[in-house]
Amino acid sequence: MVKINGQKEAVGGMKLDEYLLAHGYEQNRIAIECNEEILPKSEYSTKILEDGDVIEIVSFVGGG
Repeated sequence: MVKINGQKEAVGGMKLDEYLLAHGYEQNRIAIECNEEILPKSEYSTKILEDGDVIEIVSFVGGG
C-alpha cells in the first residue's frame, strides 16, 4: 500500500505520472513530497510507486 495524502491506496507498481493523470492533477500546478523529500517534476514520469511510499501532493491555488 502507498499512503497518498494520508489515505492508503493499492497503487504499488504504478508510475507517479499515471496516478496523477488518473486522478485529475495538473502537473504544473502541484508539488510532490515523496518519503519526506521534494520530488523534482522531471522525476514524475520515472517514479514508480512502491509499497511503503508516503506521498504528499500539494496543489497551488491562485487568488486575489
